[in-house]
Amino acid sequence: MRKMSLVFILVFFVFAAAETTVPGPSFEKVISLRSVGSPVLSPDGKSIAFSVRTVNWEKNSYDSEIWLVKEGEKPFQLTRTKDGRSGSHKWSPDGKWISFLADRGEKSQIYLIRPDGGEAQMITDVKGGINSYEWFPCGKKILFSKTEEESKSDKEREKRYGRFAVEDAEYRYTHLWVIDVKPDMWPTPAEVPCYPSKKSSEADKKKEEDEKTKSENECLSLPKAVQLTKGSEFTVTGYALSPCGKKVAFSHQADPLRNSYITSDISILDIESGDIKPLVKNPGSDSGPVWSPDGEWILYHSAGGNTTSDFYKNNQIYKIPAEGGEPVRMAAGLDEEAYVMDWNPGGVYLSAWQKTKRQIFRLDTDTGEVWLFADTPWNIWYVDFSEDGKMMAFSGETPTTLDEIYKTPVDPYQPVVVTDFSKQIEGWKIGTSEVIRWKSKDGTEIEGVLHKPDDFDPGKKYPLFIIIHGGPTGIDYPSVPTGYVYPIIQWLEKGALVLRPNYRGSAGYGEKFRSLNVRNLGVGDMWDVMSGVDYLIKKGWVDPNKMGAMGWSQGGYISAFLTTNTGRFQAISVGAGISNWMTYYVNTDIHPFTRQYLKATPWVDPEIYAKTSPMTNITKAGTPTLIQHGEFDRRVPIPNAYELFQGLQDMGVTTKLIVYKGFGHGITKPKERLAATWHNWQWFAKYIWGEEIDIPL
Repeated sequence: MRKMSLVFILVFFVFAAAETTVPGPSFEKVISLRSVGSPVLSPDGKSIAFSVRTVNWEKNSYDSEIWLVKEGEKPFQLTRTKDGRSGSHKWSPDGKWISFLADRGEKSQIYLIRPDGGEAQMITDVKGGINSYEWFPCGKKILFSKTEEESKSDKEREKRYGRFAVEDAEYRYTHLWVIDVKPDMWPTPAEVPCYPSKKSSEADKKKEEDEKTKSENECLSLPKAVQLTKGSEFTVTGYALSPCGKKVAFSHQADPLRNSYITSDISILDIESGDIKPLVKNPGSDSGPVWSPDGEWILYHSAGGNTTSDFYKNNQIYKIPAEGGEPVRMAAGLDEEAYVMDWNPGGVYLSAWQKTKRQIFRLDTDTGEVWLFADTPWNIWYVDFSEDGKMMAFSGETPTTLDEIYKTPVDPYQPVVVTDFSKQIEGWKIGTSEVIRWKSKDGTEIEGVLHKPDDFDPGKKYPLFIIIHGGPTGIDYPSVPTGYVYPIIQWLEKGALVLRPNYRGSAGYGEKFRSLNVRNLGVGDMWDVMSGVDYLIKKGWVDPNKMGAMGWSQGGYISAFLTTNTGRFQAISVGAGISNWMTYYVNTDIHPFTRQYLKATPWVDPEIYAKTSPMTNITKAGTPTLIQHGEFDRRVPIPNAYELFQGLQDMGVTTKLIVYKGFGHGITKPKERLAATWHNWQWFAKYIWGEEIDIPL
């Protein structure tokens, strides 16, 4: 007994010692914050279904369930899934049911649940599962997309020759199906349908036949789905039903390969006859069809015939008659990536960044002009409308709150928060976040988000952490700094400044700004980062001997560029970063990205690949560098990490490579995200504050 008590006391003190090194909320608490999203308004505009994401530490997963908030009432959880998650929630056209996708042991199927709660009913039993779906506006039918199952010949090949794949030549197509919906197949939750058992043994089946406890007409069988599109001429990537549900506008590309998006076109399917008529067929990508309420017109997103530079150029919006004709450009005066959120009886609503704010715009489909509709709260995310277009629900965020669900009449626009998930951070010292501006080396104005501690003193010099977003067409904005794998809140409370620069190429500042790092990747990005550092040093707020930089993806690339091109930082962390553009180009799953930004392949112009690659100046590296990478990353393949790691080792630079097993480009499970956060805390504690931190076990 004495020995067990001693062990307990020692373990307690080990954890207590580790916890004292981290001020503020624990990393687990930050990672465990529940988040809301995807509000869907009932047809009458009175109730909102939305998703809530939670952390399941035991299963090391992020789970999602559907919640509901009724007019004048408090939100409550509607679905409870023991394993997996529920999502893609939609209201039935009559408002009596909420449908959703869930995998409850039968792949991803559609379920129905009443808004008052109760037992969810599975209404599809589609082999292989369902990708996405949409209710028919009239009647009780659902349109859904489904990816083909593995063919019999593929199974036979694997059985005889094992597993192999021919690159860019083997894939399965996605097509459209329709199914009847019968929500009242059984009148009470106790009466459930008996499905034929797919996993029963032959003995079980014989026993069932012998017992004959139920005749066929006593078993409830689900409706059978009917396939609408098929074959290998195209794969379906998106779709929208016409107002009366007689036709489907759908986007499709030549094959499911990621880089075949450039072949995307739009066609119209007549459901009754099965006829398919091409509607939009241009070079470059055309997708995202949206019907007008009267069914006469379709809006769609387009690359405008551009096949060479769609990564940093604005997308375009066009209007075209549903029966075919000449498309007309819309919203040409809005210099940003704009997306059609909805076209309802009240009008067309677009979403777009304007610097660090995500705002909603109205579109005049007669003139093509746009005007600002809503700019509060600071960022407006997912938007949905009532059937008549008079009520609106959305998820939104302010610099001091987490995402919340809002509701408002369209006219007048007066958003009211109907959730209170921000109470999770009550009492936390989250500091302040503000937008600052400075001039880069070439005179370009750059913005960034500066986070200060609660007790910031302008007369004091602070350690500075630079956190660089990915993309490069990502963007940072004032927000509660939850930080992905970077412990921002804890650094602020420890007494540091955090700068998140919107370097050239970031979204929100127009097409010209996004094009400034074309053939200038890394180089111009470093100008923007270092000029921001100099701006803060000149203000007298930063200790230049205590600075660190980090980022993930494109932010990891810029961090790698900094580690081999400047010695001004005391420590750097490279997350899933590119170290050599040639290595990246031949390994990534998005080859066009490199060709578009560098305007060449490495075989045609090796000089530009060298100029913009961190490895080119590896002999100048001297900054202690942590490298974090997913084992199976296809976007920035792991050879980039090994190349930087070996180069730094050869130069005698202190470095550590941590590979997160089983992960791709992102760290998508809570335990590994916790580990990655600890790794960054440990690395910068040593080189910024001179502290040796042991990660608690």
